[in-house]
Amino acid sequence: MRVVLALGACFLMMGSPLSGRDYHPRFRPEALKGPPAGPANQVLVLGSTHLSAAPSSFAPSMLEPLLVRLAAWRPTAIATEDLSGLQCDALRRYPSRYAQTVEDYCPDVTRAGLATGLDVPAANAEAERLLAAWPAAPLAGDRRHLAAIFLAAGERNSALVQWLRLPAVERGAGDGLTEELVAMLIKLATRRNESSLIGATLAARLGLERVWSVDDHSADTPDSPDPTEHKAATDAMTRMWDNPVTRARQVEDARLDAGLQKPDGILTMYRAINRPGIPMIAYRSDFGAALTERSSQHFGRQYLGFWETRNLRMVANIRDVLGRYPGTRMLAIVGASHKGYYEAYLDQMHDVRLVDPLTVLK
Repeated sequence: MRVVLALGACFLMMGSPLSGRDYHPRFRPEALKGPPAGPANQVLVLGSTHLSAAPSSFAPSMLEPLLVRLAAWRPTAIATEDLSGLQCDALRRYPSRYAQTVEDYCPDVTRAGLATGLDVPAANAEAERLLAAWPAAPLAGDRRHLAAIFLAAGERNSALVQWLRLPAVERGAGDGLTEELVAMLIKLATRRNESSLIGATLAARLGLERVWSVDDHSADTPDSPDPTEHKAATDAMTRMWDNPVTRARQVEDARLDAGLQKPDGILTMYRAINRPGIPMIAYRSDFGAALTERSSQHFGRQYLGFWETRNLRMVANIRDVLGRYPGTRMLAIVGASHKGYYEAYLDQMHDVRLVDPLTVLK
């Protein structure tokens, strides 16, 4: 009888993959959050519109009510959706895969490298060395020098933080900043981009010395050189995104854009795109549609794989910073479609506690 029961159990185990029941682990990291020794790491994920695509009615001054509320939360670190100089340096070494990524997302560091005599890895190391011994009251020359080093490191928003922390009369060439680099910083300060207009501006206002570039494009792959396959992929993705939820999102985006001129227009927008239900809307219009896209080449699932990998690596970059500086209050500014993935992945971390942005944006 024992032999029969053992054989029966064996057949049950062999048959379990066909039972239709998914396996889920019993170990749940999000349930094991301490309390930690010392202050907890807190992360506020601010889903953002990409200001580069904001309507012509947008002006940077409209961000002031948002900046005031974020400053009141008093983050001690700010993460932005930008590629680090070190990742760009690595991607440049693999042009057959990443040439377009570098062109799209990586600033040219040639002039800053010539001005400082440092390549990207050396400039990053020098920035870390300088910050480790940073004086309580740095001179204007210290800040100009560090701004030049950050530009050579490929960390232009951190360079902008140093530039904005200078008194207006000290914002000029010298200490490694050439006239050409100064012109770059002046242009960067007014660039329609949330990393500069929110991230760097807020960091300077709060007395921080840098921002953290946590984007990741190492999962990028080039478009197919075969025009037939390229067209097939484009057609499949166009069909995928042409769905009722996407169209509803576009109507809502247009409504929010039209309201920017109102006194509370920018706050209305940021409150709307940070509502709890927004990540599911983004999923249904985009990534969920990709999962069920039916081309024989599985173009949608390839795109979804890129998207999940990118978000995992972005969150890993955030977790790396929190691990280096326990007790950090981090503001993570990211495109609204990333927000749900950021929060879901961060919430799994033992030493991360999320903050509801709507309580900060009241």
